[in-house]
Amino acid sequence: MDITIYHNNRCGTSRNTLEMIRNTGVEPTVVAYLEQPPTRAALSGMIAKAGLTVREAMRSKEALFEELRLDAPGVGDEALLDAMLAHPILINRPFVVTPLGVRLCRPSELVLDILPAPQKGAFTKEDGEAVVDADGKRLK
Repeated sequence: MDITIYHNNRCGTSRNTLEMIRNTGVEPTVVAYLEQPPTRAALSGMIAKAGLTVREAMRSKEALFEELRLDAPGVGDEALLDAMLAHPILINRPFVVTPLGVRLCRPSELVLDILPAPQKGAFTKEDGEAVVDADGKRLK
């Protein structure tokens, strides 16, 4: 099964998403996007397939977002994509690509909507929130 996660190991949401993928028994392709950013075409494609705008795919909470004045009126999609490619920390995470679709998995349990295989057991997020029960059934 071909599943790819654009992952940042320092992010709890990204770690939870990765572990939910693994809870299906599948080892995904893990792209450390801060070191290996996607191409412009790949990033644009993921954003479109996820049903997002370019602005929705940005990490607007990053200090760099304000430093680069990306919130200024008139900053268009091309400029936002340029910024994300030049500074991958501005790409929101984690994006997950599966045969069933693409999601920006915030919150992490959104990944359950596009996983081709069921959960193999219970899953609890790092913060203690139960997401999947012992039978592999989604709780929310």
